[in-house]
Amino acid sequence: MADLGDWGPALADEMARPYWAELSDFVERERRSKDVYPAADQVFRALELCPLAQVRVVVLGQDPYHGPGQANGLAFSVSPGVKIPPSLRNIFTELESDVGVPTPDSGDLTPWAQQGILLLNTTLTVACGEAGSHQGHGWSEFTDSVIAAVDRLPRRVVFVLWGAAARSKATNIDSNRHVVIESAHPSPLSAYRGFIGSRPFSQINAALTESDQNPIDWRLPAASTLW
Repeated sequence: MADLGDWGPALADEMARPYWAELSDFVERERRSKDVYPAADQVFRALELCPLAQVRVVVLGQDPYHGPGQANGLAFSVSPGVKIPPSLRNIFTELESDVGVPTPDSGDLTPWAQQGILLLNTTLTVACGEAGSHQGHGWSEFTDSVIAAVDRLPRRVVFVLWGAAARSKATNIDSNRHVVIESAHPSPLSAYRGFIGSRPFSQINAALTESDQNPIDWRLPAASTLW
């Protein structure tokens, strides 16, 4: 198990529940017979890079990319040198349209995580080529507990829910204290049904500024500087 830092105490009770052992056994069995993404040491990377005490924004996805070499433990992100997937390409298109940040040549969103953005999928593992294959095995309960831990923070957090799986989590968020931004998923199948033109990046920074928090610097470095 990865060192979850200050997430550990917040999630300890959840990880002591019976379903957690069953989920862990399921993922281990899957890894013995299939390629499972992301790699075992990257499953909790979103939590490792963005400690609970530093969370200012939560971006919720669905499950990890299921193509070889794509998933790296951060929702929507890929590692340097990996071709930018269509969903992330649409995110970058909206980023440029919304706040004028040119489309980067790397899909590594690590700099966003390091500024307090929790890039969390609702399911944290997937089998190669089988989208949604690890849903229904306990990950949803676990990520509910992650969201609950963030919801309890005393400061305003901006929750960004893209797509049906993410939007189903809205009932777990106190919208009287936090800001919830919802839209269609950036997938090519739905991006033009409510994601493109939704201007989430300027909304996020406006909400942070209104609560006396620093805005996010959305710029991403060139791939050559991330190796």
